[in-house]
Amino acid sequence: MRIFVGIDLDNEIRTKIARFLEGVRGFAPDARWVRPESLHITLKFIGEQKPEQVAAIAERLQLVESTRAEIRFAAYGFFPTAKAPRVFWIGIQAGPELVELASGIDAALAELQIPREDRPLSPHLTLARGGGGSGAPKWRKGDGSNSIFTELQKRLAAMSELDFGTMTAREFFLYQSQLSPGGSKYTKLQKFSLH
Repeated sequence: MRIFVGIDLDNEIRTKIARFLEGVRGFAPDARWVRPESLHITLKFIGEQKPEQVAAIAERLQLVESTRAEIRFAAYGFFPTAKAPRVFWIGIQAGPELVELASGIDAALAELQIPREDRPLSPHLTLARGGGGSGAPKWRKGDGSNSIFTELQKRLAAMSELDFGTMTAREFFLYQSQLSPGGSKYTKLQKFSLH
């Protein structure tokens, strides 16, 4: 099973972003756009695990103590750079609680020999991928100048500041990711409450 830990979006935020996507999707027709119902904030990508390991992971996640986090969805950008765009994303601004939650999850899972993250959390919502399709922020082989997002970038530059609002994260989830030709499908396996 391919799994990760993440936070789901409030319906109000999801609806605002879905409306925005309807309006801009046509400016980058060759990109692969994320379905609004699939939007989530990834806190920790774990990868392929055997079912018994998934049960042990869920057990460890029960022990993670963390507080609720205020999360604002605003601004946008491109990975790895605007001049060589492969991923179009919306920015996430949050207090220290979100970083503390991510490091608590990282520490808990390290006890099960799941490798720790090698860089600090840079939360974002991926909206579209172009080219090779990896969502990784770092520069990858094959990245370079391309025109997939050129028209979209022009249109975004002419818009006012993007702001989709703020939500309070009251829980996080262990998700299963299933790859399919129509895009990844995410299933919530277990919920963990924040205090």
